[in-house]
Amino acid sequence: MLDFRPDEEQKMLTETISRYTRERVRKVYRDAEEDGEIPAALVRAGWEIGLLPTALPEEYGGFGDYSAVTGALALEEFAWGDLAVTLYVMTPNLVAIPVLLCGTEEQKASYLPRFCDEAPPRVTAALTEPAVQFSPYKLKTTAVRDGDEYVLNGSKTFVPLADNAEMILVYANEDGITQAFIVPTDAEGVVVGDRNKLMGIRSLPANLVTLNNVHVPASSKVGGETGIDFSLILNHSRVALGAAAVGMARAGFEYARDYAKERVQFGEPIAHRQSIAFMLADMATEVDEARLLVWETAWMLDQGQDVTREATIMKQQVDRMVMQVADRAVQILGGYGYIREYPVELWLRNARGFATFDGLAMI
Repeated sequence: MLDFRPDEEQKMLTETISRYTRERVRKVYRDAEEDGEIPAALVRAGWEIGLLPTALPEEYGGFGDYSAVTGALALEEFAWGDLAVTLYVMTPNLVAIPVLLCGTEEQKASYLPRFCDEAPPRVTAALTEPAVQFSPYKLKTTAVRDGDEYVLNGSKTFVPLADNAEMILVYANEDGITQAFIVPTDAEGVVVGDRNKLMGIRSLPANLVTLNNVHVPASSKVGGETGIDFSLILNHSRVALGAAAVGMARAGFEYARDYAKERVQFGEPIAHRQSIAFMLADMATEVDEARLLVWETAWMLDQGQDVTREATIMKQQVDRMVMQVADRAVQILGGYGYIREYPVELWLRNARGFATFDGLAMI
């Protein structure tokens, strides 16, 4: 029998994140969305909670207590506050976790200590491509071996914080297999293009990145000659995105529930109407179901199991759930749900993006 009751350390972590999101994120996230910029102090405070360093081994400067379940608990609490802030704070994970999972000993020793400093390194990862029917297993970006180097060519989109990054973890197709390469942004041929104009998560800077005959040493290939287990990395990303979707859906449900209790029409709260009450009950059930799917998949990851099937099913279900819950939250608010002064329209826009967010979060 699985037991998902959090231990004391997990409780302390989630309580700390919950306090951060309630007291800091929720006060500024709407202004950040309108301005297209997250306050640096807010990001710094999120990083100082120390979620990533606690997942890294002591030999690399961390605390040696990696757990996908703990990461899922944390991501839900972060995303309850705001999805864009969550993805911003978690961007360093996009490099650290793949290196931890699949890197050579030399790569781990070289890169992982950088993620245990007071300030996060300026790094990001590039997986998604501007292509119809994009598949992370069939990338158009190519990596061709040329002696002691690799030559990279291709285009990427949705690359978070690329305009300020010193290094990008680029996923590319090498002989039909997805591999990852550590690429300095000052390498010749790397072009960070315009910022993506996104429907949601508008306070998260994300850019187009083009690679034109970019030469990198063979040692930059994560995992060395063996390369990476891309399915393992993608499964970690999908668990992270699933947890974030649950957190945001929970926020939408709670807001709609509280609104329905307070909104009085015809002499009684609208929550007393069966149509509203049943809708809220369905929302609560769907959030709890999705959470259990995420937790089970995360637990299986921690046991070293291949969860490609489970992660794929979970992600499909969670993507549907977060859209349904966000849409119902808008419905419950009626006309107010379509007004930008209320957060539910933002959550609906953000929810629509989860189906395209592969590679934007990692635990």
